[in-house]
Amino acid sequence: FGPITVVLLFCTRPFRVRGHVDYSSQHGLPPHSLTFSVLRLDGFLAWRATMIVAAAAERNKGPILDVLRQYVDPRAPKVQLLEVASGSGQHAMHCAQALPNVMWYPSDTDPQCRQSISAYISSLKLKNVMEPVFLDSSLGCETWGGWQPNSLDIIVNINMIHITDYSCTEGLFQGAGQLLKSQGVLFTYGPYAVSGLLTPESNVNFNHSLKCRNPAWGIRDTVQLQQLAEANGLRLERMVDMPANNKCLIFRKQ
Repeated sequence: FGPITVVLLFCTRPFRVRGHVDYSSQHGLPPHSLTFSVLRLDGFLAWRATMIVAAAAERNKGPILDVLRQYVDPRAPKVQLLEVASGSGQHAMHCAQALPNVMWYPSDTDPQCRQSISAYISSLKLKNVMEPVFLDSSLGCETWGGWQPNSLDIIVNINMIHITDYSCTEGLFQGAGQLLKSQGVLFTYGPYAVSGLLTPESNVNFNHSLKCRNPAWGIRDTVQLQQLAEANGLRLERMVDMPANNKCLIFRKQ
């Protein structure tokens, strides 16, 4: 390659109604993200790739990996993992580098996010992260990129449930019930109310701000998600407290 020019800029993007959480916002933080625009020159060819760096993802990717690795068998030759709503791609890159036997399949509805994921894959030369695909979890899993029933070991979903229409959550669990192998895991991360109780006050305020932006959004209750899981052949196996008043919920297919 010839000379590489790196341009740093801040961008502000609005929340979206469908698909997934704005990758650059969490718990009321302003939706700011740092993007790296890299121009590569090679003879007469030039192309530009943009890697999004979301501050929230940088903070939580380590703790998320610490929990996720507990559900990846290091002896397995290949673990098939689909990430629904991958956002910037930071979680995919961080986890895939640490879990080399995981074949990570990212997805997102936002073309800018898919471009960011592709740029990370190219920059980091990762062989176990596939190119991202369009995936709207509110649509049937037959639209999710050709996955066959009982073919996935893990489905990961980070910071989507509280900031999308409930139809996206319903579709996520329906898809997990169909596509996961027996004993496969649906791994979700975000803020949750537990048995009708939403704490601390910062989460209460965050929930209020979400509903002001869109009445269809909001922090979901674990009881509601347990019922949805059971209706689709899964059960809530474990709830892990995480930094910043978030939780990982681990659902296992029966």
